[in-house]
Amino acid sequence: MRPGSVRTLGVRPAVQAGRFYPAAPETLRRQVAQFLADARPPAVPAPKAFILPHAGYPYSGPVAGTGYSLLARERGRIRRVILLGPAHYVPVNGMAVSGMQAFDSPLGRVRLDEDSRCRVLTVPGVEVNDDAHAPEHSLEVHLPFLQVALDDFVLVPILVGRARVEEVMEVLEALGNGPETCTIVSSDLSHFHDHPTASALDAATAERIVGLDGDDLTGEDACGCRAIRGLLWLAREHGMACTLLDLRNSGDTAGDRRRVVGYGAFAFHEEATRGVAAG
Repeated sequence: MRPGSVRTLGVRPAVQAGRFYPAAPETLRRQVAQFLADARPPAVPAPKAFILPHAGYPYSGPVAGTGYSLLARERGRIRRVILLGPAHYVPVNGMAVSGMQAFDSPLGRVRLDEDSRCRVLTVPGVEVNDDAHAPEHSLEVHLPFLQVALDDFVLVPILVGRARVEEVMEVLEALGNGPETCTIVSSDLSHFHDHPTASALDAATAERIVGLDGDDLTGEDACGCRAIRGLLWLAREHGMACTLLDLRNSGDTAGDRRRVVGYGAFAFHEEATRGVAAG
């Protein structure tokens, strides 16, 4: 579908409220605010991009909160968020944007950026596909964090399916990387290993991401691997560095240590403090 044929169809409801995160607005706002307050991120320059997880809040919320506590410091400056995540429910060839005007959250309505949508629809492999967006949690779970961390912003939600890294790179380039923009890639890390195995695998993945050399990452390493590879290209192209903010798994937060999912929080920023954060 091309820009001239895009029709805004309405508002996508918060279908995962009450499942991945609380549906009651007061409870949800309080929980997200607590994740941000409990975070102890390292000192880094103002981040331009993040990789953050997307599981149920008891499991990945503390790790996501580490990243969003840094984004909250940019409140008032960041006015546009580009949010990329994997499609878990509906197969997507290439990438899918939404034709909706807004996405709902228990904390209110998030407006979509129509200008950005039209811009990315000029990139081969990008289409409007609200069937893929309708059930998807990988983007929805970030909305309450964004609403608590930021003031007024518009959203560019993109599901990355069977897309080549060159296509992801072209989308990111088309959208631009100005001072008002933050790019967030939604991804968990390894899935369903025991705690020691997952910890070792995720540490190796984190080292590759921090080194900006994760071009061969697969879905076994991170479910958002295709978007991650595009973000690593953007970081190299624009002279950004990556700092690991947090690395835990569901066995560390709220789950059984015999079968865990890994979560990492990474910030991309100017070169000044490149490296893995200690402690």
